[in-house]
Amino acid sequence: MNKTDNIIAKLEAMLFASGEAIEATKLAEALEIDIETVERMLGHLGGMYDERESGLMLIKIDNKYQLCTREEHSDEVRKLLEIKKNTPLSNAAFEVLAIIAYNKTVTRAFIEQIRGVDCSGPISSLVQKGLIEEKGRLDLPGRPLIYGTTDRFLRCFSLNSLEDLPELPKTEDIEKIAGDESQTSLFDEEKGAKDEVATADGEGEE
Repeated sequence: MNKTDNIIAKLEAMLFASGEAIEATKLAEALEIDIETVERMLGHLGGMYDERESGLMLIKIDNKYQLCTREEHSDEVRKLLEIKKNTPLSNAAFEVLAIIAYNKTVTRAFIEQIRGVDCSGPISSLVQKGLIEEKGRLDLPGRPLIYGTTDRFLRCFSLNSLEDLPELPKTEDIEKIAGDESQTSLFDEEKGAKDEVATADGEGEE
């Protein structure tokens, strides 16, 4: 791979991982190259998508760049998102939801520090299902997003507020669960709650 192709590949990866519109200046800073080169490479990337009639396209909004799907494929994309929206929650997503609920508002980094694994998938799923939402950004380098639960979360679990959440298991309870090979998650005991969310508003979890 030559230098130009390498830069284009990196830009594509960064835009995909971002999931939102991002300024060319930030891309240039991350790659440690000048902004003119970044904008030129982005032009090549957009041209590549157009040339091969890709399902993806690169758009520019107020000096920000973002990957998105082409309008002619919107019906199929919506169908897929509806299918994903109605899929039951995995244990991983349920645990991420608990971390967010009990801590009120948290960043993805905080969640991943607790779970020890990448949590972008479960977070995306919970956002799609309307159980969590972006609550703003921290005033820290990188301006990380803050996530919190939604009113729909409260409705699904029959809560008036987050203050009505049950108390967390005590240390000895956690150790007992950890020693039970038949139970793979703290939330296996909450199967009834999972089923309730799976049918609430005609939608499930993931």
